[in-house]
Amino acid sequence: MKRLEENLKYNFKNKELLKNALSHSSYANETHSPLGSNERLEFLGDAVLSLVVADFLYEEFKVKPEGELTKLRASLVCEKSLCRFARELEIGDFLLLGKGEEQCGGRERNSILADAFEAVLAAMYLDSGMDVARKHVLRFVKDELLNTEDEVFHDYKTTLQEVIQRNPEERLTYVLSAESGPDHNKSFTVDVLLNSSVIGTGTGKTKKRAEQMAAKDALKLMGIEE
Repeated sequence: MKRLEENLKYNFKNKELLKNALSHSSYANETHSPLGSNERLEFLGDAVLSLVVADFLYEEFKVKPEGELTKLRASLVCEKSLCRFARELEIGDFLLLGKGEEQCGGRERNSILADAFEAVLAAMYLDSGMDVARKHVLRFVKDELLNTEDEVFHDYKTTLQEVIQRNPEERLTYVLSAESGPDHNKSFTVDVLLNSSVIGTGTGKTKKRAEQMAAKDALKLMGIEE
């Protein structure tokens, strides 16, 4: 648990809260743990996460309407983002799972990791209050926002495809040119080729993000910027 606390950059006063946050229902049912599963903490963590993100977006984007803020919040607190945060913290290594869930690869299951991230957040909130919880959430959300805002409001790949389709003989291809970093925090670089020529390069934490950034780079080269 000490390594997890180091990853969290937070030391629990009540270690039982952290243990509870890591206890999957399969483990709680199998061991008849008096703490129960992390499902109640997950419920609370979801509310804390939503409030922190909503407050951050409200203050960060003074002129965006409610609809756009809602889209941004949804993209930041979705399962895909939360399980990536959990992997960065290596939460999966510390999960308490039942034997069946362990054998079925529960430590890598996206839904379990996302739920555990929320449960750990709730445990931090109960242990030390909202300021600690907010600091923890924003540590991830601020970085994720850089990877998300463009994707929510701009689809550069579609725009580039529409430009290229004006010349039917031309063909776009996206090629992964490099990847680096540990499994829980990968970085991908993608080139977009027009026929055989590279016309844009992009980097991101996911291949999809890298492709979008490559398309954005190509549009910029063409003098088309959204």
